[in-house]
Amino acid sequence: MELSAKIDLHMHSSVSDGTDSPAELLQKVKDEDIALFSVTDHDAVKACSEIISLLDGDSPAFFTGAEFSCRDEDGKYHILGYGYDPDSDSMKELTDAGHAIRIGKLQRRLDLLKEEYGIEFPDHEVDELRKLDNPGKPHLGNLMAKYGFAEDRNTAIRNVLNNLHVKSEYIRPETAIDCILRGGGIPVLAHPAFGDGDQLIMNDEMDRRLKKLTSMGLQGVEAFYSGFSPRLMQDMIDFAEKYGLYVTAGSDYHGKNKLIKLGDTGIDYMREVPMSLYRFIRDIQDRMYGIF
Repeated sequence: MELSAKIDLHMHSSVSDGTDSPAELLQKVKDEDIALFSVTDHDAVKACSEIISLLDGDSPAFFTGAEFSCRDEDGKYHILGYGYDPDSDSMKELTDAGHAIRIGKLQRRLDLLKEEYGIEFPDHEVDELRKLDNPGKPHLGNLMAKYGFAEDRNTAIRNVLNNLHVKSEYIRPETAIDCILRGGGIPVLAHPAFGDGDQLIMNDEMDRRLKKLTSMGLQGVEAFYSGFSPRLMQDMIDFAEKYGLYVTAGSDYHGKNKLIKLGDTGIDYMREVPMSLYRFIRDIQDRMYGIF
C-alpha cells in the first residue's frame, strides 16, 4: 500500500538540540503539509505539552514523543517513546533521570575544555547553559563560535568537543522501556542500524539486539529514517515482521543544527508501506484519545 499522507515522527525542538521553538516547529510542520507528526526531544516532554496547548482545528494530527539515550553491557541505544501521557509519574521519573545525566555531562565537558584547551566561558553564559532543559554539544559549539574559539558550531564539535573523553552515566534500555510502558506509551528503537548514530549494525548483531530488547518490552523499530538506504529500510521491515513489531518513520530533523529536511523519512523510496506502519498509526491514535 502507498501512504496517502505525509508523516514525520522524529524531530527535535529547541527544548533539546533543535533550533526551532515548539511553536515554530508546529508552523513548519503545517507549511510542509505533514499530516501526522510527533516531537521527540531528548529526555524531555516539555515541547509536546506546549504543542498540545497550541493545537487547533487547522493543526495536523499529533502525538507525544521523546528520545532517550541508553546503554548497557552490549552497547548504546536510542529509545523513542510514543503516545505516553506527559503528566504520568513514570515519564517524569525518566525525563528527570535523563536531565540529571545531561547536566552532569555538561559540567564534565566544561571541565575538560578548561583543562585540555584552556577554554572558559563567562559565568553568566555557563549559568544560562545550566538553565537549559537539555544542554548538549550544539549549545557548547555555539558558545565556542561566539567567543572565537572555533570558526563555527560544526567545526567546534568536530575538532574539539568530539575529542573530549567524557565519562557519562546512561539510562539502561530496560529502564526506559519500562517507564514508557508504564506511562501508557509505545517504546520504539530509533535508527536501529545506526545504533547511537555512529555505528552500522546489521544481520546477526541486529538480531541479537532485537531479541534482547523485545524481551524487555520493545514494541517497534524506526525502519524509515532519513539516513537509511532502501536496503537498510527493507532489512528493518523484515526484522519488524520477524519479531511482530510496529514500524515507524522519522526524519530526525534538528532545524539548523543538522542538514536534514523536515519530512524526509525515506518512505518515498519504497514501493509499498508495510501494514506494521499503518497498525502503529492506528494504535497510537487510539492511545492518545482521552489524553488531549
